[in-house]
Amino acid sequence: MPSIKRLRRRPDFLAAASGRRFHTERMTAQGRLREPDEMRDGAPAEGIHLGFTITKRVGHATERNRIRRRLRGAIAALGDDAPISPADVVLVARRPALSIPFETLVDDLRRALKVVTKPRGAKDTPHTRSDGPGVAAPGARVRSGAHVARRTSPGEAKPDTASRTQTANGSTDG
Repeated sequence: MPSIKRLRRRPDFLAAASGRRFHTERMTAQGRLREPDEMRDGAPAEGIHLGFTITKRVGHATERNRIRRRLRGAIAALGDDAPISPADVVLVARRPALSIPFETLVDDLRRALKVVTKPRGAKDTPHTRSDGPGVAAPGARVRSGAHVARRTSPGEAKPDTASRTQTANGSTDG
Protein backbone atom coordinates (compact mmCIF):
# COMPACT_ATOMS: atom_id res chain seq x y z
CA MET A 1 0.00 0.00 0.00
CA PRO A 2 1.36 3.45 -0.91
CA SER A 3 2.35 5.80 1.86
CA ILE A 4 -0.46 8.28 2.63
CA LYS A 5 0.39 10.89 5.23
CA ARG A 6 -1.38 13.97 6.57
CA LEU A 7 -0.88 17.44 5.14
CA ARG A 8 -0.61 19.80 8.12
CA ARG A 9 1.05 23.11 7.22
CA ARG A 10 -0.81 26.04 5.64
CA PRO A 11 1.85 26.68 2.93
CA ASP A 12 1.40 23.09 1.76
CA PHE A 13 -2.37 23.58 1.53
CA LEU A 14 -1.86 26.78 -0.47
CA ALA A 15 0.63 25.10 -2.79
CA ALA A 16 -1.83 22.27 -3.47
CA ALA A 17 -4.53 24.84 -4.24
CA SER A 18 -2.42 26.18 -7.09
CA GLY A 19 -2.24 22.77 -8.79
CA ARG A 20 -4.73 20.64 -10.69
CA ARG A 21 -8.37 20.39 -9.63
CA PHE A 22 -11.09 17.78 -9.86
CA HIS A 23 -14.71 18.67 -9.06
CA THR A 24 -17.77 16.64 -8.15
CA GLU A 25 -20.90 17.73 -6.30
CA ARG A 26 -19.52 15.99 -3.20
CA MET A 27 -15.95 17.32 -3.13
CA THR A 28 -13.20 19.20 -4.87
CA ALA A 29 -9.71 17.76 -4.98
CA GLN A 30 -6.73 20.07 -5.40
CA GLY A 31 -3.28 18.63 -5.91
CA ARG A 32 0.24 19.21 -7.05
CA LEU A 33 3.16 16.90 -7.70
CA ARG A 34 6.12 17.49 -5.41
CA GLU A 35 9.70 17.85 -6.55
CA PRO A 36 11.76 14.67 -5.96
CA ASP A 37 14.13 16.45 -3.57
CA GLU A 38 11.47 18.11 -1.35
CA MET A 39 11.86 17.65 2.39
CA ARG A 40 9.26 17.53 5.16
CA ASP A 41 10.28 17.68 8.82
CA GLY A 42 13.89 16.91 7.97
CA ALA A 43 13.10 13.78 5.94
CA PRO A 44 12.39 13.28 2.25
CA ALA A 45 8.69 13.72 1.47
CA GLU A 46 7.52 10.41 0.01
CA GLY A 47 4.11 9.24 -1.11
CA ILE A 48 0.90 11.21 -0.99
CA HIS A 49 0.29 13.84 1.67
CA LEU A 50 -3.42 14.41 2.11
CA GLY A 51 -5.26 17.28 3.79
CA PHE A 52 -8.93 18.00 4.43
CA THR A 53 -10.84 21.27 4.28
CA ILE A 54 -14.39 21.14 5.58
CA THR A 55 -15.82 24.59 6.24
CA LYS A 56 -18.55 25.60 8.67
CA ARG A 57 -20.89 26.18 5.72
CA VAL A 58 -21.03 22.39 5.34
CA GLY A 59 -22.68 21.88 8.73
CA HIS A 60 -22.20 21.66 12.47
CA ALA A 61 -19.06 20.20 14.03
CA THR A 62 -20.52 16.71 14.36
CA GLU A 63 -21.50 16.67 10.67
CA ARG A 64 -18.09 17.98 9.59
CA ASN A 65 -16.37 15.33 11.71
CA ARG A 66 -18.58 12.62 10.22
CA ILE A 67 -17.64 13.77 6.70
CA ARG A 68 -13.96 13.75 7.67
CA ARG A 69 -14.26 10.20 9.05
CA ARG A 70 -16.04 9.06 5.86
CA LEU A 71 -13.26 10.55 3.71
CA ARG A 72 -10.57 8.86 5.81
CA GLY A 73 -12.46 5.58 5.49
CA ALA A 74 -12.71 6.04 1.72
CA ILE A 75 -8.95 6.57 1.55
CA ALA A 76 -8.37 3.40 3.55
CA ALA A 77 -10.79 1.54 1.25
CA LEU A 78 -8.78 2.61 -1.80
CA GLY A 79 -5.89 0.48 -0.63
CA ASP A 80 -3.59 -0.31 -3.52
CA ASP A 81 -5.64 1.76 -5.98
CA ALA A 82 -4.13 4.97 -4.60
CA PRO A 83 -1.48 6.51 -6.85
CA ILE A 84 2.12 6.23 -5.72
CA SER A 85 3.43 9.51 -7.14
CA PRO A 86 4.71 12.05 -4.59
CA ALA A 87 1.96 14.65 -4.34
CA ASP A 88 0.16 17.02 -1.99
CA VAL A 89 -3.62 16.67 -2.22
CA VAL A 90 -6.32 18.71 -0.46
CA LEU A 91 -9.91 17.47 -0.38
CA VAL A 92 -12.52 20.20 0.02
CA ALA A 93 -15.70 18.44 1.13
CA ARG A 94 -19.27 19.53 0.48
CA ARG A 95 -22.46 18.59 2.30
CA PRO A 96 -23.58 15.80 -0.10
CA ALA A 97 -20.48 13.81 1.01
CA LEU A 98 -22.40 13.14 4.23
CA SER A 99 -25.32 11.26 2.71
CA ILE A 100 -24.13 9.53 -0.48
CA PRO A 101 -23.39 5.80 -0.59
CA PHE A 102 -19.87 4.99 0.59
CA GLU A 103 -18.97 3.22 -2.67
CA THR A 104 -19.74 6.42 -4.60
CA LEU A 105 -17.45 8.38 -2.29
CA VAL A 106 -14.64 5.85 -2.81
CA ASP A 107 -15.14 6.00 -6.59
CA ASP A 108 -15.05 9.84 -6.55
CA LEU A 109 -11.88 9.78 -4.49
CA ARG A 110 -10.23 7.24 -6.82
CA ARG A 111 -10.99 9.40 -9.87
CA ALA A 112 -9.93 12.60 -8.08
CA LEU A 113 -6.56 11.23 -7.00
CA LYS A 114 -5.88 9.92 -10.50
CA VAL A 115 -6.54 13.35 -12.03
CA VAL A 116 -4.72 15.62 -9.57
CA THR A 117 -1.61 13.41 -9.32
CA LYS A 118 -1.21 12.93 -13.07
CA PRO A 119 2.20 14.15 -14.28
CA ARG A 120 2.20 17.24 -16.47
CA GLY A 121 2.52 16.47 -20.16
CA ALA A 122 3.46 18.69 -23.08
CA LYS A 123 -0.20 19.56 -23.51
CA ASP A 124 -0.51 20.79 -19.91
CA THR A 125 2.55 23.04 -19.80
CA PRO A 126 2.12 26.80 -20.20
CA HIS A 127 2.64 28.01 -23.75
CA THR A 128 5.83 29.95 -24.40
CA ARG A 129 6.77 31.97 -27.42
CA SER A 130 10.19 31.94 -29.02
CA ASP A 131 10.03 35.72 -29.63
CA GLY A 132 11.45 36.35 -26.18
CA PRO A 133 9.96 38.02 -23.15
CA GLY A 134 7.75 41.03 -23.56
CA VAL A 135 6.88 40.43 -27.21
CA ALA A 136 3.19 40.13 -27.90
CA ALA A 137 1.74 37.77 -30.43
CA PRO A 138 0.81 39.32 -33.78
CA GLY A 139 -2.61 40.94 -33.49
CA ALA A 140 -2.70 40.65 -29.70
CA ARG A 141 -4.15 43.49 -27.67
CA VAL A 142 -1.80 45.42 -25.45
CA ARG A 143 -2.93 44.98 -21.86
CA SER A 144 -0.57 47.28 -20.02
CA GLY A 145 -1.69 50.45 -18.32
CA ALA A 146 0.41 52.58 -20.65
CA HIS A 147 -1.24 54.65 -23.35
CA VAL A 148 -0.89 53.22 -26.80
CA ALA A 149 -1.70 55.25 -29.88
CA ARG A 150 -4.75 54.01 -31.71
CA ARG A 151 -4.20 52.62 -35.18
CA THR A 152 -6.31 54.10 -37.93
CA SER A 153 -7.69 52.31 -40.92
CA PRO A 154 -6.68 53.54 -44.39
CA GLY A 155 -9.97 55.39 -45.05
CA GLU A 156 -10.18 56.98 -41.62
CA ALA A 157 -8.88 60.48 -40.88
CA LYS A 158 -5.97 60.76 -38.50
CA PRO A 159 -6.63 62.60 -35.26
CA ASP A 160 -5.35 66.18 -35.13
CA THR A 161 -2.40 66.16 -32.75
CA ALA A 162 -1.97 69.94 -32.82
CA SER A 163 -5.41 70.75 -31.37
CA ARG A 164 -5.65 71.52 -27.68
CA THR A 165 -8.62 71.25 -25.40
CA GLN A 166 -9.51 73.79 -22.78
CA THR A 167 -10.18 72.64 -19.22
CA ALA A 168 -12.73 74.10 -16.82
CA ASN A 169 -10.21 76.47 -15.17
CA GLY A 170 -9.07 77.95 -18.46
CA SER A 171 -5.76 76.13 -18.87
CA THR A 172 -5.03 74.18 -21.99
CA ASP A 173 -4.55 70.46 -22.03
CA GLY A 174 -2.37 68.66 -24.50
